[in-house]
Amino acid sequence: MIQVIHRAIDIIEFIAREPERPKALGEVAEAVGLNHATCANILKTLVAREFIEQIGAKKGYLLGAKAYALTGNDGYRKDLIEAATEEMNRLTVALNENLLLAVLKGNQRIVLTRTTSEHDLQVRTADQKDVFNTASGRLLLAFLPEVELEKFIQKYGLPAAEIWPEAATTEGLKAALAQIRHEELAIQATAGRQVIGLAVPVRKAEKVVASLSVYLPEYRYMMTDKARLVRDLLGAASVISGKLA
Repeated sequence: MIQVIHRAIDIIEFIAREPERPKALGEVAEAVGLNHATCANILKTLVAREFIEQIGAKKGYLLGAKAYALTGNDGYRKDLIEAATEEMNRLTVALNENLLLAVLKGNQRIVLTRTTSEHDLQVRTADQKDVFNTASGRLLLAFLPEVELEKFIQKYGLPAAEIWPEAATTEGLKAALAQIRHEELAIQATAGRQVIGLAVPVRKAEKVVASLSVYLPEYRYMMTDKARLVRDLLGAASVISGKLA
């Protein structure tokens, strides 16, 4: 029994080393020195207890909600995850693209949960990333109250010109954020990676509490019905917001 506990902890620690990348059963089993059947049984229990999350039937495993809760991670929000999970799964199937739900913590965008498409070519994004360098971070920043935005700028400064050229001055940043608020949409092309991210607001009692984002390779974005993509993303965010009301 004690050996099984050790193995379960080994599995959690291995998956936590790269929390944004799903690990296949074979990869986990090899890393912790278990045969596939034993590893699968331990993973099944960890998934049932929500310490590990299984992404589809074959995609692999990520850290689950309970693992984040144990760390005291301020980014973990059970209410948001529970409200979003079903709708994110539905939209991922409909679009066949990756989605994430995120919140703001300091000057970082923190991913609460994500869903993964069936495409062979996947794009990845870190669980924690500079707020200026993601569509979801920019969206969340845009909906900060004016006083909080001023404090944010005073504390963390402005985005680097190579990350967000039009927002590299205070006036430019405020203008860019005002446009995001007006459109309720942030779009970002990641320099050098050919990745496009789109983010829309999720509300609770009229307050923006999270962002819902889709991110995909630029070439697929260029072939996508962009108006429908935005419409579907806004629709999903509205459903999630309704569950939080």
